[in-house]
Amino acid sequence: MTAVPFARFEWMIAWRYLRARKAEGGVSTMTWISLAGITLAVFALIATLAVRSGFREEFVDTILGANAHVTVYAASEVNASGVRSRTIADYEPIAERLRAVNGVTRVAPLIKGQVMAAAPGGTAGVEVFGIAPADLATIPRIAHPEAHAGTLQRFGEGIAIGSGVARELGVGIGDRVRLISPDGVKTPFGTSPRVKAYEVTYIFTAGRYDIDRTRVYMPFAEAQSYFNREGVADEFEVMVEDPEHVDDLTPALLRAAGERALIWSWRDASGSFLRALDVEDNVMFIILSILVLIATMNIVSGLIMLVKNKGRDIGILRTMGLSEGSILRVFFICGSSVGLIGTAFGVVLGCLFAIYIDPIFSFVNYVAGGGVWDPSIRGIYNLPAKLELKDVLSAVILSLGLSFVVTLFPARRAARMNPVEALRYE
Repeated sequence: MTAVPFARFEWMIAWRYLRARKAEGGVSTMTWISLAGITLAVFALIATLAVRSGFREEFVDTILGANAHVTVYAASEVNASGVRSRTIADYEPIAERLRAVNGVTRVAPLIKGQVMAAAPGGTAGVEVFGIAPADLATIPRIAHPEAHAGTLQRFGEGIAIGSGVARELGVGIGDRVRLISPDGVKTPFGTSPRVKAYEVTYIFTAGRYDIDRTRVYMPFAEAQSYFNREGVADEFEVMVEDPEHVDDLTPALLRAAGERALIWSWRDASGSFLRALDVEDNVMFIILSILVLIATMNIVSGLIMLVKNKGRDIGILRTMGLSEGSILRVFFICGSSVGLIGTAFGVVLGCLFAIYIDPIFSFVNYVAGGGVWDPSIRGIYNLPAKLELKDVLSAVILSLGLSFVVTLFPARRAARMNPVEALRYE
């Protein structure tokens, strides 16, 4: 009997076998186990890939949104006073040349220093960034943070601090914070610390723990005066159009900045961590792929049981004229249907997990009594997830591919069963 491949009667027979009752050998139970295994494996794979993509994007976004894509600074040299210094005297002409480099979107001269911040509510070590108000307004994670208090319009009248600094000091908008620098006024008796109080005019939450916990912004001119940097800058904060390919701009930036210039990009600062993430991603994908393979092996167990229990049926169908190909396709449909349905359920669950990860994580945190996610260790405040089409497709292709391949072996065994041997003892 010659039939069109995957004819209607082949689907009918396969569907009948899939609905086999427990009294017929427990095939239905094995089918449900296989279905659940594939569903959970695909769900775990998609959920892990989504969290991986979300974590990397959030990590990179917080870096690029609140830090320089490229930092341009000068090699140290001995100045006219005989003191070794790394400051940049002619910073305005250099800034103009850097802005002229193709691909550069913003250049801001900076003054940087580490000081002690003190208020009636406490003390904290902070890093001060001296920057012009117009330049601060162009930093995405500062000008448009996750949360803020006060307004950037008054930045020239005081300082902007991270929410973590505000929490440590116990201050709010309008309060005054004393900044204490060990490099203060030089006297005959030594260097006395410089202490000056500033009003808090803006509090931001950039979304990255180490930034919110340590960063303070001060107007550029005030920072020059406070840190004894009159007429000079410490470095340049450079933003570019394509941060992922920032290394391509290195030669042009070095030429524009002059012979003393040195460059430190965001990839230099965070490259090792990103490479570690890539290695972890590859390892996790391999491990979860093995998990999917183990789940699909349940299909083999179920089909072997099905072939054994349906030996008499196979013999009868073969004597009626069904070809080996028809028998193979019947059992291939049985196995691949389980893989297809399980994959579909797994995709739905994985996508729902990625979409509703915030309430799910909040529930887990509540059940665990809090403290599941420590931002001081992980750097960001919550567990992010990002669904990407390529991740979902890779999970679907892997699951269906393995399901189809492992199904062929028991289906081929059923197709090659000798009808005489199958009916001998019936």
